[in-house]
Amino acid sequence: MTDTTLAPPTAADARAARPGREVIYRHTRVVRLTHWINVLCISLLLMSGLQIFNAHPQLYWGQTGADFDRPIIAMVADDWRKPHPRGLTHIGGMTLDTTGVLGVSGGEVRGFPAWATFPGQRNLAVGRNWHFFLAWLFVGNGLVYLLAGIANGHLRRDLAPTREQLKPSHIWRDIVDHIRLKHPTGEAAKRYNVLQKFAYLSVIAVLLPMMVLTGLTMSPGFDAFAPALLDLFGGRQSARTLHFICANLIVLFIVVHVVEVILAGVFNEIGSMITGRYAIKTGDHP
Repeated sequence: MTDTTLAPPTAADARAARPGREVIYRHTRVVRLTHWINVLCISLLLMSGLQIFNAHPQLYWGQTGADFDRPIIAMVADDWRKPHPRGLTHIGGMTLDTTGVLGVSGGEVRGFPAWATFPGQRNLAVGRNWHFFLAWLFVGNGLVYLLAGIANGHLRRDLAPTREQLKPSHIWRDIVDHIRLKHPTGEAAKRYNVLQKFAYLSVIAVLLPMMVLTGLTMSPGFDAFAPALLDLFGGRQSARTLHFICANLIVLFIVVHVVEVILAGVFNEIGSMITGRYAIKTGDHP
């Protein structure tokens, strides 16, 4: 997360700067630490979640998912008794042959392939233990980020869209710049554009809380403590489906984020998340 107001330029920044380039303090220690903990947690949460999903790679809607003949999504084999079964993925009324990736991979009948799960071999108990441990580590790490962001003003200063940014003309200009792969320079590069702010706020305020709440809804023990969650999400099977959808949206966000890092400059972007310093091109935004 960008925060250019917490520290003045240092002698090292002055040495790193050169004509046409300015070095700024972009990420605080808390932001950098929580970012890398998030990278570890999200990676292993996704992989251990797929391990759990593989125990029954089908999704339903409703209180009980009693209509097991018509899942919303299913990753299955055409006939697991055959020497070489085909992997099939059913999405609504559509069926895709996904042999080698989904349904059947490495000659084994399983929803997702071994390389995408943690642990790689079939072990539901280990997958569940890691998933629950990492989930609470992830939640704790997120609370540290939020509390620090509130305390130092980072969330309000860097993530809240300004009145100017919320103007339709401004939003449209940012959309066009993204499509044309144009990156800001000078003062504009020191802060997030409105699309970045929308993306981060959507993840922080919508997707991550949904992941936590739907995950808790799938726990019978927690349902006994807070039965209203079952009504809120339309049942445990619906919560499982929403959990899966939110996880995929987070993966989409990560893919876009990584692509943007590559386009903006891998060494500069990753370096700023390690050292806190970020080099920007000076001049007006073209």
